[in-house]
Amino acid sequence: MPATPPDIQTWQQDLPHGITLSCRACGEPGRPVLLFLHGFPEGAWVWDPFLQHFSKPENGGYRCIAPNLRGYERSSAPQDVKAYRAKHLVQDIVALIGVESGLAPLAALVAHDWGGAVAWSLANQHPERLRQLVIINSPHPGTFLHALQNDPAQQAASAYMNFLVQPDAAAQLAAHDFERLFCFLTGGDPSLQSLTTPASAHGSPQAPHWLTPAVKAQYRQVWQHGLQGGLNYYRASPLRPATDQDPGASAVQIPPEALRIPVPTLVLWAQKDVALLPCLTEGLDHHIPDLTLVPMAQATHWVVHEQADRVMAEIAAFLQAPDA
Repeated sequence: MPATPPDIQTWQQDLPHGITLSCRACGEPGRPVLLFLHGFPEGAWVWDPFLQHFSKPENGGYRCIAPNLRGYERSSAPQDVKAYRAKHLVQDIVALIGVESGLAPLAALVAHDWGGAVAWSLANQHPERLRQLVIINSPHPGTFLHALQNDPAQQAASAYMNFLVQPDAAAQLAAHDFERLFCFLTGGDPSLQSLTTPASAHGSPQAPHWLTPAVKAQYRQVWQHGLQGGLNYYRASPLRPATDQDPGASAVQIPPEALRIPVPTLVLWAQKDVALLPCLTEGLDHHIPDLTLVPMAQATHWVVHEQADRVMAEIAAFLQAPDA
């Protein structure tokens, strides 16, 4: 089992509504809080370098916390797909903020992928709980809905989502030592074909420099707790391409007031993300009055691994902005 860095604290946080989140943290309690939310198929551990960095006095001395979202690692994993709807995921994080920050707002909420989906909803519904928002390659629901309804390129890029909602997806992804899940991480085409065809049939891309044996062991440790919780996020959301059997996003309407983000927001977008295309940043300023958008060239969806120093530098500059 991979060792936890000695300066990372881990614990099980019971929340008032009956959910428990397994958490990781670094930094002194009582300091301003930075909260980090992971995506699929990750876990809280991917933020360890960020927790260590921003907890240092010279980098702000924050209390840095990363929970495993419900359904992941040792956090509660309800079986009912409805338990993974946005209102429940937001409830978890609002409760955790209350435990860690009391009535004080977060210094910032930082989120990637599905963690960003939770963060967008939280910032819309509870803007008083955070001073700033940082989103890394996680589409705003307004621009994502528009692209899924109107953009053939994004519809094709999101086709893999219709595999992930299938009843046997967890078993297929876990087979052969998580072969297809590692395909997500190695830059392989995330299309339906590459997820439903063994990697040996179409050739495995060369592993990126950051996907070391130690990192692969960290991923396995999370995945061995089960995959269905993470897949239930896809099953609970209608934001996926329409098919003959499922109207998906084509049947969705979101009222404008549910899309507005009234807090200062930094969006970092890796331009080589093959699943979430750069078109998803178009029109963001319509929903976010105080927006800072930073495209990151030559970076993929896994930019938190690939360019951690760059991501940390962009976050630090945003936190230190004059109006922060």
